[in-house]
This record gives sequence, structure tokens and C-alpha cells, in this order.
Amino acid sequence: MASEEQAMDSPLRRHDLKWVEQISRSLEVEFEDKQIPVSIFTIPKTLASTKVEAYAPQQVALGPYHHHRSDLYEMERYKLSSARRTQKQLTTGKLRDVVARFMEHESCIRANYHKYLDFDGETLAWMLAIDAAFLLEYLQGFNTESAASLTRIPSNMLHLIDYTGRKIACRAILRDIIMLENQIPLFLLRELLGFHQHENPDEVLAMMVKGLHKVLSPFKAMDDFASNEEEFLATGHHLLELLYYMLVPATNQGGSVAISVEIEDQVEKQEQEKEGRFSKAFPSMSNVLSCVFLAPAHCIRRILGLKGIKVMLKLPLQIIGMIRGGFSTKDALEKIITSVVGVAEDVDSSASQTDTPLVEELTIPNVTQLSNAGIKFHPARGGFTTIEFDLLSTTFYLPTIDLDENSEVVMRNLIAYEASVGMEVMVLTRYTDLMKGIIDGEEDVKLLREAGIVLNHLKSDAEVVMLWDSMSKGITATKAPVLDKAINRINTYYGTRWNVRAKRLMKKYLYGSWALLTFLAAIVLLLLTALQAFCIMHNCSRSISSA
Repeated sequence: MASEEQAMDSPLRRHDLKWVEQISRSLEVEFEDKQIPVSIFTIPKTLASTKVEAYAPQQVALGPYHHHRSDLYEMERYKLSSARRTQKQLTTGKLRDVVARFMEHESCIRANYHKYLDFDGETLAWMLAIDAAFLLEYLQGFNTESAASLTRIPSNMLHLIDYTGRKIACRAILRDIIMLENQIPLFLLRELLGFHQHENPDEVLAMMVKGLHKVLSPFKAMDDFASNEEEFLATGHHLLELLYYMLVPATNQGGSVAISVEIEDQVEKQEQEKEGRFSKAFPSMSNVLSCVFLAPAHCIRRILGLKGIKVMLKLPLQIIGMIRGGFSTKDALEKIITSVVGVAEDVDSSASQTDTPLVEELTIPNVTQLSNAGIKFHPARGGFTTIEFDLLSTTFYLPTIDLDENSEVVMRNLIAYEASVGMEVMVLTRYTDLMKGIIDGEEDVKLLREAGIVLNHLKSDAEVVMLWDSMSKGITATKAPVLDKAINRINTYYGTRWNVRAKRLMKKYLYGSWALLTFLAAIVLLLLTALQAFCIMHNCSRSISSA
């Protein structure tokens, strides 16, 4: 009997009873979240493993996903202090009344979260009420309507915000607020503002979000947001989603990105026709060699500087030196064969380095290569939809990006949100692939800085290269029509440059013929071996020395 009572009181049994209670209560209440899509996701393991600290909060937990983490308990006292101050400022009711209102929307709250929430309704409501009070008090410092809003920040919060109200002393808290797993439903903030008797809670939120975007986002907001802020906020589900749609245009069909695609103009078709005629004009090796010899002297110097060419030029000289040095036939064969194999391996290695990249990877020359081909870079007049390559002025327009210590976390979580929602067109991910493709080294970053496209507040250009290199790992890239159009146009133009054509033809016809070169080297080896045997029989070395 005692064992049965212990089993009834076991943690597992209590967990099961709580689950049954939640399910039965949710079935009795009319479900009200039919139009509420899941918007707060957990980060996929494949993505989180690339950089855990960019997705998991380091200072403060907001919402249920990280509520039980003991390493974040230190901020609980600040959250409770905010809740006490909020309760004093409420004009209608107390914080307990806010909790009761939240409990009425329990099904809506749970519908926003992708992960099952192992909390009862009252615990969940209290948790979110305290977190919402802390978040609203924190966001007051970003209210762009008036600097006087800072006077409402209590002294206990001043260690988090400096006197300007825009630069955060504790950067980790600012990063935590924008993380995908640390979001809370936006309608709860709106409800809490209602208890303050604000005439228009959306207007207050709009000012806060604008200020937060100005401090946190590496990109400028779209013009559409500035013209219709309140309607825009009414459709948002959390802060990160609002930040995303301030950068990427959306339609009313579930937030899917809608981007119009223009038909390729006549100039592009003409360039493609030229490219086709050019490839047909050089079907044989003789034509390739004639093209190379007619090229300017600097092209010839670059060709002679290739490692494979250097080795092939040195090989005959090495063989002649072996013959004149005098050695046994066995040693000669071994050394010559080693040299021939070395040539084959070197040419094969050079060819393998120029293989076509994987299908998922974006193929585009880096900034230095494009600049050497005569392409200029200029800040775009807007966001991602204004990325384009102008053939007439040979100018590549890219949006300005302002990089600081928070930018990587912001962009990573925006990309994670984009991937989690399952956007049909992943514009931000495609833009990241584009930047990763054109930035290979510090020189590329330097050129973009000088063009005003990259505003670098990090320690060095090398950090910018590392940032882009690992940004979208773990996410499969998709097509984005506007970006792909610009990429195709710039690749087409770059491919029509004579120096690029010569290089590609060398790779295609010369590096691809390493087997033939090895065969020819073997023939030379046999001839030289026969020559050596002839010289041994007729004492050629004595004849040469006497001469």
C-alpha cells in the first residue's frame, strides 16, 4: 500500500497528471488560435552547433524555453524589480490582474511556441508577465519619440543603459533580447501597455521598435515601415519577426516574400550570344595558343607564373642535366620517372582546384576579381530588393551594412527565423551567400569599405571575413529572383572579359589534358633513354669533352 502511495506521489506521475489536466482543459475550451501561426521556434541542432552562443541567451532568459537554466538566475532579481515598479505604475489593477488576463489567452500563448511547454497555465502566465514587465522597461530607453522617456528608467536599470539611451553598456542583454528562442508574443506587451491606459499601445511599441532597430539592425529599414508603422506592428508576433519584416518585404499570404522579377533585357541576351560565339571560335588547341600569344604581355606573365607551367618548363632541363652528369641507366630511369609523375600530379592538382563548386554553393567572383575586371561597387538606394548590376555603368549596387559586435547574432537569428518559418524565397539567406561568395579575404573587405558598402566597427577586416564565412552554415540555400538576376548578370559580364576567357580556356584545354602531357613526357623519356644508351655505346661524353 505504501509503495502505491509513493508511486502516486512520484515526479513522473505528477507530470503525467499535469499533462492530462492541460489536455482536458484545452479540449473543453473553444480553440481560439486557428489563425495564429507558430512563430517562436527552437534552433535546429545543425544550425546551433555552428555557434551555440549566438542562439542561446547568455545573460537573461525571456519566455519558457530557457526559464529553467540556472546560469541565468542572476538576472531574475532585476526582472522582479522591474515587475514591482511596473505594478506601482499600473493605472488599472495590479500585476495579478495582468496574470489573470494572460491566463485567458493561454491557448493563444501556447500556439505561438513550436516546442511543447511543460508549464501549467498559471505558472506560464506569471513567467510571461514578469518577463514582459522587464522587457517593456528595458525598451523604454529606445523610445525615439522623446528623450524624456529616459526619466522613467529607474536607477536600478541605469547600469544597463547609458545616458544617450541608445548604446547599451551590457551588450549581452541586447543580444539576448533579439534571439529567436528568447522571444515572447508581442500581443502580451500590448496587453500590458493597456493596463498603463495608453491610448494607443501600438504607437508606443512602434517608437520602441524603431529605436531598437536603429541600435541593433545592421541594415536600414524599408520605406514601407516608416509610412505604416501601426498597421505593420498589428500583424507582428514578436520583436525578431518585426525586425525581419522591417528588412524584407512581405505579402498577406502568411508572410511569404513576394519579389517581382523583370525579364532579362536585350543587352544580356546579346552578351550571352557573344559568349556562345566566343566558345565556338576556339574549338582546338591551336586557336587557344594563338589567343594566348596575341594577348598582352601581362597575360603571358600570369600564365608563365602558374605552378604547372613552371614544372613542365623545368622538367626537360632537369632531364638534360641528369644525362650530362653521368649516372647508371637504372638511376636515370628512376629519377626521370619520378619527375614525370611529379608533373602529372601537379597538373592534376591544378585541375582539381578549378572544379565546379557544389550545386548549393553560389558561384561568383570575389570583389578583387570583379574590381580588376572593371566592375565598380556602390551603395544601393534601398534594401535587398534594390541589389542590382547595371551593365551600362558596370556598377554593382549592394545595400550598406553596418557591422559591430552585435551584428553576427542579429543576422544569425534572422536567418534562423527565415529558415524555421519555411519561407518560399529566403532572401536574407541568399544575400548572406552572396556576401560570402564575393568576400574571400581582407582585400575584398577593404574595397567594400572604401566603396561605403561595409561600415566596419569590428577590430579588423579579418573578423569580417570570418563572420561571413560561417554565417549560413547548416542552412540549405534557395533561389531569390532579384538577387539571382544580379548574380547572373554580373557573371555574364565577367565571363565576357578577354583575360577571364583566356584563363578559362587554359583551364579547359591545358589543365584538362594532363593525361596527354604525361604520355608525351613518357615518349620523351624513352627517347632520352635510347639516347643515353647510344652515348654509352659510342662514348659520347668523351667526344663532347674533347670537342
